[in-house]
Amino acid sequence: MLARVILLLGLLSILDLSLLVLLGQRIGLWPTLGFILFTGVAGTLLAKSQGLRVIRRIQGDLAAGRVPTYGLLDGLLILVGGALLLAPGILTDVAGLALMFPFVRNRVKRRIREAIERGIRSGRWRVVRVGPAPGEEPPPSTPEWRRLR
Repeated sequence: MLARVILLLGLLSILDLSLLVLLGQRIGLWPTLGFILFTGVAGTLLAKSQGLRVIRRIQGDLAAGRVPTYGLLDGLLILVGGALLLAPGILTDVAGLALMFPFVRNRVKRRIREAIERGIRSGRWRVVRVGPAPGEEPPPSTPEWRRLR
């Protein structure tokens, strides 16, 4: 699995660099550098605003006693988008910028949820519950238990 990821990242880097060189040859050095600067600044501003929105949503969910699953997934996707924006290249910048928009993240979240559900239904993935079952008493509050938490 790790070898595939490394190979994929290597191929993506080569493709990204090739596209950057082609863009530089087509439109020139300064417009290409301007494009890279624009995507970096726009991505930073979008990541900040979307990140703050997600934090407020997570806080609202926690205050209401709900598990902030979608907020956490939004935060993860914004983090991935920010990491893609840090990598130099056209493809990574476009993908990173796309993840900053909620409608794109919603589609990605839906696909992630569907993939997880398929994995659970097929038996490839298992869900393990940690902690007491609903209605079950929690373990006694002993000094040993406190140290484990």
